[in-house]
Amino acid sequence: MQELTLSPGPAKLNSTLDPTHRMELILSTSPAELTLDPACQPKLPLDSTCQPEMTFNPGPTELTLDPEHQPEETPAPSLAELTLEPVHHRPELLDACADLINDQWPRSRASRLHSLGQSSDAFPLCLMLLSPHPTPEAAPVVVGHARLSRVLNQPQSLLVETVVVARALRGRGFGRRLMEGLEVFARARGFRKLHLTTHDQVHFYTHLGYRLGEPVQGLVFTSRRLPATLLNAFPTAPSPQPPWKAPNLTAQAAPRGPKGPPLPPPPPLPECLTISPPVPSGPPSKSLLETQYQNVRGRPILWMEKDI
Repeated sequence: MQELTLSPGPAKLNSTLDPTHRMELILSTSPAELTLDPACQPKLPLDSTCQPEMTFNPGPTELTLDPEHQPEETPAPSLAELTLEPVHHRPELLDACADLINDQWPRSRASRLHSLGQSSDAFPLCLMLLSPHPTPEAAPVVVGHARLSRVLNQPQSLLVETVVVARALRGRGFGRRLMEGLEVFARARGFRKLHLTTHDQVHFYTHLGYRLGEPVQGLVFTSRRLPATLLNAFPTAPSPQPPWKAPNLTAQAAPRGPKGPPLPPPPPLPECLTISPPVPSGPPSKSLLETQYQNVRGRPILWMEKDI
């Protein structure tokens, strides 16, 4: 048998060539030894302290998705396809409308559904801006919402409340489309003016033609059986509190003691050193950045109105 030995030390090759013997190659390394024999399976003794390690590093080209199974992006609805419908005409969309409003103003779901359930043709009336679903058998998508209420002592006016558009669709003209639809809806029913309040969308409503106005009182419920005398009993607007006045101490009679002459009157009050500014004679000027009204949370609000 012919033997060939390789050692990692200094180069040394001992070879005896004999065609009648088999050839055996022995690699002697430290700490592993590799022996190759054509007549048997290769043996690879490994050190127990050296465990083989396998690492998978997926590159950007190794992770691919089948184009047929990739999710399709829902296209934005077209403004020309939007419709405006009352909530009470589409009761199957009550839940979707409640979710849309609660995403902006969180509230009890039961309370929100109850409020939407009060919508009727006699007002208050809740309107939804709807977009047709891509599939004919599916329900429409609720894009926006607004509520209309009658105004006390103004039979041709409506109060616009709870105006909201889906967050993912804001800034694309859906808010303008909603407000324009409200004007068409109200004008077709004989109303000529819309009122609303805002604290952060002043410029948006200004671009739509709204101007600063006076506070009005919306009616939470209306009925044809409700007498007008009962409606007139409500105040038209919250009256401001009268300014506080200091008591007039000098006008009081001097107290008398049990005996003897009356006590001397108290000394006069010192004059106020601060001088109040003169009151302007004309009507107070209105600014889009200043207001004397506040909502229930203490935020300044502006009353706006528009003739339609």
